[in-house]
Amino acid sequence: MSESGEDEHTRPLSSSSARKRPHSSALELGPRKKATTQDPLVHHGRHFGRAIHAFCNIQTLIVNGLLRMSERMNEPDESLTAEERREHMVFRELLRQVPGLEKRMMESSEEDVIIIAELIQKGANGARADDTKGIKSAVVDWITPKGQALNPHIHRNVKSGRGFNHERTGALLCPAGLDWSNTEIKAKLVNGQIQVAGDQWPLMLYANYSYDAEDPWNGLLRSGLLVNAFKHTFTSPSSVDQEPKATRSGNARIHGMRSVTKPSIAYIATQVRFALTSAQVFSRTDHVTDSERFYNSILELLEDPEEKDEVDQLMTWWNRQIFPVYADPERLPSKDSALARIREKRAALLIGGRKLLSSG
Repeated sequence: MSESGEDEHTRPLSSSSARKRPHSSALELGPRKKATTQDPLVHHGRHFGRAIHAFCNIQTLIVNGLLRMSERMNEPDESLTAEERREHMVFRELLRQVPGLEKRMMESSEEDVIIIAELIQKGANGARADDTKGIKSAVVDWITPKGQALNPHIHRNVKSGRGFNHERTGALLCPAGLDWSNTEIKAKLVNGQIQVAGDQWPLMLYANYSYDAEDPWNGLLRSGLLVNAFKHTFTSPSSVDQEPKATRSGNARIHGMRSVTKPSIAYIATQVRFALTSAQVFSRTDHVTDSERFYNSILELLEDPEEKDEVDQLMTWWNRQIFPVYADPERLPSKDSALARIREKRAALLIGGRKLLSSG
């Protein structure tokens, strides 16, 4: 406000000031704005949330990780609790993913470390929001039978008609072990008499949406719905309906992702489950969808050493779905191939060398 009481934005321009101010027209684009450069940490944060840990408090993770590195460097891992070991493993994976991050943090003040954490968190949150929006729309196509239509119709950007309110999404969200075709069970799911906890996994996780109570590992986390969502998120939306190519693209290629990670499977399962529900807002504290508990329960199974054989088979299966050039390291080379002959000769030389040593 000027001394005369006139606001500078409303006071009439003098002829001299009018000449100095550049002409602007609503029908002209005007000067191009300078592009803002986004910190690379935001970019890395997007991949961290998708492929390393989706519900992580980045600031706490970094602060705790740095403290362990400085104060407990010489202590054995056995001195940590199981939760601390798991958290530190996630922290080390973050350092591995982001080149130069450890050095940058070691040379930063406490305030700068907090800023670093905020930038990574921004990326993780932004990716989750983008994926939630994208899968919410695309999932309608994936659950619609070829050449048919859903009845009633599900709007791509509206969630109120989903969840147990719709026959198709209800069947996919029905907890394994419950019979969606049972009228009484269906009614209780619809009216909320049966509350579904996050660790009650839905049929949509299973191949052909079929659950075998005698063999609960059979088909688990191998549904076509999950594969579609993974491709949509990590390779490209167009790769869902196309034959896989021998090259990586999209987010996977950008971040140098050459194989599927266990957290990425849990993340995609969580996103698909949420997309099928009628819940409007994706929130870690939402007790209706219980998304964080759902995510962690899948991750705990995949990281359980007791389940290693089944998990290894599952990871090999996933890598062959997403990365066609993926090779099982235990797969033997083709019989009579040059590679097979090279390995045979190497083995023969080693055996011969051992015999000479033993005879001498």
